[in-house]
Amino acid sequence: MTAHAERILIIDFGSQVTQLIARRVREAGVFCEIKPFNALGDGLTAPGLKGIILSGGPASVGDEGSPRAPQQVFELGVPVLGICYGQMCMVTQLGGVAAGSTEREFGRAFVTMKANSPLFEGMAASGEKEEVWMSHGDRVTELPPGFEVIGSSPNAPFAAFANVSQGFYGVMFHPEVVHTPRGATLLNNFVRGIAGCAGQWTMAAYKDEAIAAICQQVGPEGRVICGLSGGVDSSVAAVLIHEAIGDRLTCVFVDTGMMRHGEADEVVTMFRDTYNIKLIHRDASDLFIDALEGVEDPEVKRKTIGRLFIDVFDEAATESGGADFLAQGTLYPDVIESVSATGGPSVTIKSHHNVGGLPERMKMSLVEPLRSLFKDEVRVLGQELGLPENFVGRHPFPGPGLAIRIPGKITREKLNTLRAADRIYLDEIRKAGLYDTIWQAFAVLLPVKTVGVMGDGRTYDHVCALRAVTSTDGMTADYYPYPHDFLGRTANRIINEVNGINRVVYDITSKPPGTIEWE
Repeated sequence: MTAHAERILIIDFGSQVTQLIARRVREAGVFCEIKPFNALGDGLTAPGLKGIILSGGPASVGDEGSPRAPQQVFELGVPVLGICYGQMCMVTQLGGVAAGSTEREFGRAFVTMKANSPLFEGMAASGEKEEVWMSHGDRVTELPPGFEVIGSSPNAPFAAFANVSQGFYGVMFHPEVVHTPRGATLLNNFVRGIAGCAGQWTMAAYKDEAIAAICQQVGPEGRVICGLSGGVDSSVAAVLIHEAIGDRLTCVFVDTGMMRHGEADEVVTMFRDTYNIKLIHRDASDLFIDALEGVEDPEVKRKTIGRLFIDVFDEAATESGGADFLAQGTLYPDVIESVSATGGPSVTIKSHHNVGGLPERMKMSLVEPLRSLFKDEVRVLGQELGLPENFVGRHPFPGPGLAIRIPGKITREKLNTLRAADRIYLDEIRKAGLYDTIWQAFAVLLPVKTVGVMGDGRTYDHVCALRAVTSTDGMTADYYPYPHDFLGRTANRIINEVNGINRVVYDITSKPPGTIEWE
């Protein structure tokens, strides 16, 4: 991707909500990127740097070997905002003192503003209280020279501080989470007001920039092959690349047999008929289902599907005459979480099948035009590209498909049963006008059978779990609070219309502690 006119660098110390900082910054119309504290690369030297945000993290600043920001961060002459652990780093690296405390704060708290500050513009005035979300054990006990307190709480006298002349600010609370009601205002104040960003980063501008970058990378004669999964990400990537290079793009759609009802036909129709994009369709469902026979472990399922996908994709690519580049719909969260798996500060939750590995085997260079975007930004880009609204707005669907919505062993019968239940569930959601309100909804076929009574006879059939969550970007989520009549109606249809299911339950687990998918 080409250089941005202005950008904010977020230095990650391992917080599980660092990505939310990036989301809030981008909502302010400013491009930003996340770099691990121990792998900054050209983060401090690339053009357009307007400000730096130091994230939170799980370490204690007093621990031996605890992470620090490069000292250069405070010598570049750009504003710096430290959040929670990032605040502690700022204090200790600039001559103040931070230490562990027995008086910890976790959850909702109130910070009393001690001074009117540009960081708090549009928030509580001096002497008033602002609701925030705390999560800390350490606290500041002595400020560095040149700093003043601008906010305090009962257990954190230095909950917010500033050195206005240098543009350095620190807050003990987390403005990036929704539990700090006006946290987005604070981050907007920092990036737009204090750092002076114009806030002109839009998806229309990104589209033009991405097309130019693809043309530059691929060149006037390069050919690209793109694997379609049927999901929004790979589809948007394909249409974007097609705008850049036209018929030098060939898409390969591998039907694994793990798709939702009617999904394969929908993908083929859209790309061949609507966009006239060259498409190779491979129905490899028998190959995948046979290979998964007897497999129960979810990671083995993912890796088996990934390996077979490469085999089929490679074969189709060779038949098409080959290509110089491989396109993938890799997103920014995939990139960040993959850094965690190779030495970054955060914990890896599960593997991502589309980050690395494929190009080395296939002797092609990668084209990843979405690798700096979040999921909801990809939807906006899809709208800019003119993709049908009902396709762009589809709920996320995992790469391994229905395989990870059938805990335990997979069979053709189970796949057909789940597909039928899932179709009914989504149909009821659309009839109720709830589809666009829900981030993701799907059915899960559990490896549990229960006794039931149908038609005066005994049944012994599967349990179907329904899942629906609300979210912005999938990093955190809460269950959707359906009315009981909706759940009753949906359960009744599934049990009556789908052979093999005699009980339906609803999953009310949030993320965290659970994940959205069951495997």
